[in-house]
Parts: sequence; structure tokens; C-alpha cells
Amino acid sequence: MTKVRFLFVMLVLLLSCSTMQAQFGKRLGKVIENAAKRTVERKAEQKTEEVVGKAIEKATHPETYKDKGTGSEASKTAKKQSPDGEEPDDGKNAATSQQGVKADAMAWNKFDFVSGDEVIFDDPFVGETQGEFPSQWDLLGGNAEIAQVNGQTVLACLEDAHITPLMKTPKNYLPDVYTLEFDFYVPEKISGYWKFYLKQANSNDDIITFEWWTEASNERAIETNWKTTSNEGRRADGRADLSKTGWHRLSLSFNKRALKIYVDQERVINVPNVAQAGWFTAYAHTREKTGYFLRDVRIAKGAVPLYDRMMSDGKFITYGITFDVGKSTIKPESMGEINRIVKLMTDNPELKFSVEGHTDATGNAASNQTLSEARSKAVVDKLIGMGVSKDRLQSAGKGQSSPLADNATDEGRAKNRRVEFVKR
Repeated sequence: MTKVRFLFVMLVLLLSCSTMQAQFGKRLGKVIENAAKRTVERKAEQKTEEVVGKAIEKATHPETYKDKGTGSEASKTAKKQSPDGEEPDDGKNAATSQQGVKADAMAWNKFDFVSGDEVIFDDPFVGETQGEFPSQWDLLGGNAEIAQVNGQTVLACLEDAHITPLMKTPKNYLPDVYTLEFDFYVPEKISGYWKFYLKQANSNDDIITFEWWTEASNERAIETNWKTTSNEGRRADGRADLSKTGWHRLSLSFNKRALKIYVDQERVINVPNVAQAGWFTAYAHTREKTGYFLRDVRIAKGAVPLYDRMMSDGKFITYGITFDVGKSTIKPESMGEINRIVKLMTDNPELKFSVEGHTDATGNAASNQTLSEARSKAVVDKLIGMGVSKDRLQSAGKGQSSPLADNATDEGRAKNRRVEFVKR
């Protein structure tokens, strides 16, 4: 009887173990199944995020977007773009790339625009808070805010933004000789237009309007309207290559009644008889979230001949030679001023200069000193490369040690960022 009871107990235990094992197996299987399901879901989410991220990147930064996939045909054939929208040299088209760079350099070498000498308004948007309205501007309508494009702070104009510099005399600050410069962004395949106005003093009447627009087909056009000194309306279509997505430079020069407008290195308008304007506004028409962008806006009082300034002061100061932010790389739009200096030194072979770089007080003094030294050397090297004898030039960095104006204001900092040619 004892043996029978023992065998019965053992049988019950075996059956119990089998049942527990089966239940455990089912639970384990369920765990594995759930884990696998979560893995698939995570991968699907990651893929979705990747696709959405690429779509956002492509929409907001078309000039730098590239497909980061490795297996698709799109990723194999997609063009890699630099921040300016140009194809970099990948080893296969080295000759073509170098020819393009040389061609661009040659084009800018013919650029004859020269910035004014006395800064009236200058806004590189440094120190502004993203998402806020810029501190140096006023809003006449629509919507505008500070944004980031390729790591640089810019002004984003959205939803019919109409903006103007915030000045002490808001509708009457332009002299009879002045220059206006800024970079504007050309989006990829977006319907809309930029319109820049120069308006009559203390009035909303338009004196000069410069407009470019794009269609979804990526076609672009330029139109300029102006009033003469006798109040007659005139119109002209300009020619400039705005086919490249990315940043383009507008430079405007007004001398008593003569108007010149440049887009990048090309002069698109040259008019001898235009009425005097008093203030400037910009209007962007777009309903798309990518928006239009502005950066590096500067208005300056017109130029006095370099030789006259040098003879009266023993030096001349130039704001027309500009650099990439925090670097010693000379911007191509500086070529108008550089060409003028080369001509001055060619016409007066006895002249010798100390080329002195100056910064504002933003940042620390040691870094500014190093930067100013690098910038002054870059200018000297550029002039030597254009045929000026090296024994006629020497470079000197002055950092932030010799301010011309108060570094506490934007206008003051703009006046302190300069290059001086001191006669020696």
C-alpha cells in the first residue's frame, strides 16, 4: 500500500511539473513574442522618425540636405551640396569644380560696388534669441522672427512679413549718398516673392521698388520700379542668376540721383535719374513654413575718395572689406573695395601702408587680437596676390584695443569692426 501511495504521489508531481513547464513555456513564448513585436514597432518608429526627419530637413534646409541612406538608388545618385548650394569636389569632377571656383573668383574680381564709409545701420543678428522678433527692427505687418539656418542666426520672414529698421527718425534717415547691402535667401521651388522698398521721406510713397519672385516651377524673375526727380514712374527688368538655391547678395548704391543695384557680382540696374528716398522696408510674400530669410543688413553713408581721405587723415578706414563670422576668410563682396585699393596703389606707386585689423569687444580680448591679426594678414595676402608689391604692405592686428565708438550699441560695434590703411 505504501508503494502504491508513493507511486501515486510521484505521478502527481510529474503531471504538475509538466503542467508548470507548459505554462512557463507559454509565458516565455508570449514574452518572446511581445519582445519581438516591440522590436518591430521600435524599428518602424525609428524608420518613420528618419523619414519625417529627412522630410523636415529637406523642407527647411534644402541647400544642405542629402539622403543619408546607403543602400537606395536615391542615396547613390543624390547630389551633395555645400551650405551655398554648390557641388563639392568628390575627386571625380575636380577639374570642373576648380574651374567653377576660378570662374566665380574672376566674376567677383570685376565687382565694382563699394560700401559707404559711415555706418548708419548694421545688423548681423548676433546675440538675438531664436523665435523672438529682432531687437533692431520694427514690424509693419505679417510675421517675422529670429531663426537658425546652417548654424547662423538670421531673420525669418513669414506670412506676409513687412519689416523696417528701427531708427530714431524712422522715416527719414537716408542721406543723399548711401549704400544698402544684405543677403537674401532663395528657397527651392517655392511660390512667393521678395519686395524691397525705398520710400519717400516721411511718407509711405514708393520711390524705388526692387522685386524678385519665384514660382513652384522654380522660374525666377527680377523687376525694378522707380520715380525720377520729376516724379515720373519708370520700370526695368534686371538680369541676374537666381537659379541657385541659397544665399544671394544685394548691394545698392545711391549717389545724389544715380542708382546702381547689384545681385551677387552682377550689376542689374544702372539708372542716372532717381528721386531721393528717406527710408527702407522689406516685404516677403509667402504662406509656406520654410519662409524667406535675411542676414547681414547694412546701411552706410556714401564714400569719400580714398586718396582724399588718406591725404587729410594719413589713413583711410574701410568697412567694405568683410569676413565670415569669427574667421579671416574675406567675403567675395569685398572685391569692389579691394579693387579700388589696388587701383589706388597702382596709380600712386609711392604709397605704402600698414594694414590694421580691428574688432569690436564681443568675445574675449585674446581671441579678438588673434582674429584681427589673421584678418589683416588675409587682406595683405590678397593685395599681394593681385599684384601689389609685398614691400609696400605690412599687417598688424589691433584687436579691440582702439574702438571708434561705444561697444555697448550695435551701431558702435559695427563702426569698430573695420580695416584701416595707415600710411607709412
